Amino acid sequence: MKFTKMHGLGNSYVYVDGFEEVLEEDRLSTLARDVSDKNTGIGSDGLILIGPSDTADIKMRVFNTDGSEAKNCGNGIRCAVKLAYENGRVDSPHINVETLGGMMKAVLDEGDAGGKRTDVTVDMGEPHLKKQEVPMIIAGDPVSHTVEEPFEIKESAFYLTTLSIGNPHAVVFEKNVKQAPVSEIGPVLEHHSMFPDRANIEFVDMVSEREMNFRVWERGSGITQACGTGACAAVVAAVLTGRSRRGHEVLVHLEGGDLWITWDHDGRIWMKGPAETICSGEYVLST
Repeated sequence: MKFTKMHGLGNSYVYVDGFEEVLEEDRLSTLARDVSDKNTGIGSDGLILIGPSDTADIKMRVFNTDGSEAKNCGNGIRCAVKLAYENGRVDSPHINVETLGGMMKAVLDEGDAGGKRTDVTVDMGEPHLKKQEVPMIIAGDPVSHTVEEPFEIKESAFYLTTLSIGNPHAVVFEKNVKQAPVSEIGPVLEHHSMFPDRANIEFVDMVSEREMNFRVWERGSGITQACGTGACAAVVAAVLTGRSRRGHEVLVHLEGGDLWITWDHDGRIWMKGPAETICSGEYVLST
């Protein structure tokens, strides 16, 4: 199987061009676990397949390190569109992408002096704020929002703002994310019974209305260097809690680098960030 390993701010995936490679559906979850293993595989945060679509320019499927399929991936989509463009699967730098989380629109930047395109801007769509849309199973009105509601976890109170960016997120604001209990509380919240589809957990501290620090526990992958949809969720949560404003471009400092996120006045979220190729090669499929 030919593959390309790419990363967006250190959030790395193994990419397979489904226009060329044909993989058996019932082996995809196992394959994702195998290639993600840093000791016996390639090493990554998961597997992403790029293929033809009946409704868009390309289709993207995302599999986590535990083999589960995700609905979307912000860092992954930037790399996917860049790879599709460089491989000649699309002719235009304006690319529509079909995902399980909905249709995404991306634009590759104009490139540097050498013509190399690096950054990618993605229209991530509108956030889904209702509890039933996240989804969440808790007492109360299912169409209401969860904005800094207190939940007791391991005898400590955590104030959650929840929403969906095509996948479920819970955002916790901290005074200092470097000291946030990401590895302790992240998996507990991910698997909490209030999240029937599990959830990505973001820990955020605000530098200003236009800048934040960010760490993440990703559903199905654990601690990662970056999460594009998580950064989008964090900016929306900052606006909902009065820490930022609609229309502001917010600089999000992730452990792997920076993203620029805007929740505009039309309700859409825009994400800009890099996409980099690490290596390409061939992976021997197990029999």
